[in-house]
Amino acid sequence: MKTEIKSLLEGVRDGSVSVEAALLKLKAAPYEDVGYAKVDLHRAVRQGVPEVIYGAGKTPEQLRGIVETMRSRGQTRVLVTRLSPEGAAALPELRYYPEARVGTLGAPPEPDGIGTVVIATGGTSDVPVAEEAALTAEFYGNRVLRLYDVGVAGLHRLLSHLEDIMSASVIVAIAGMEGALASVIGGLADCPVIAVPTSVGYGASFQGLSALLSMLNSCASGVSVVNIDNGFGAGYLASMINHMEAKQ
Repeated sequence: MKTEIKSLLEGVRDGSVSVEAALLKLKAAPYEDVGYAKVDLHRAVRQGVPEVIYGAGKTPEQLRGIVETMRSRGQTRVLVTRLSPEGAAALPELRYYPEARVGTLGAPPEPDGIGTVVIATGGTSDVPVAEEAALTAEFYGNRVLRLYDVGVAGLHRLLSHLEDIMSASVIVAIAGMEGALASVIGGLADCPVIAVPTSVGYGASFQGLSALLSMLNSCASGVSVVNIDNGFGAGYLASMINHMEAKQ
């Protein structure tokens, strides 16, 4: 993934950015303290993407203050996760996706990843987590293909999408209950598979713990696991994988 600082230095090399402008960018304060938050202004310089706002637990006023701080420092695209309807109402400039509890400011960039990120779910009940993953991946410039309700209870549904699975560059497998979807996909795909356990299921699923343990114990190679219901983490990691480039 090309970081902002790498792009800046390449601009100096090719003459599109002056040394003075680059120096000013690097000297800017790395964060801004607004009292209730220290807004990380150098995240894009270090990691290639700006700071993401985790909306849960923040008041509408705090959310607005953080977003306004980012915008005042030139950030034109903002991603807010776990955003409540009340928080979204305080940020009318954001586009709100209530099912995923995600808010975005600015249009997503044209996809520039090396391939397609496939987001697959075991059932329709897993879609809210899947949409958080899909919207995150799209926000960071990835082509996303959604394969919803293709769980192992009806394996023919998944097998009818074999071409999509085998041509993906990254697959995010999202499931609750026993979490078997990740192992099945991992046994079919030749790309990294990111497993996301969800808190969907009856009592013995223990709010996603059963799926988490099943995915951690997957017998399929190439399967990694993120936290329960962590669609954002899976979408972010999928984007990083889909934007990998050889380091010189």
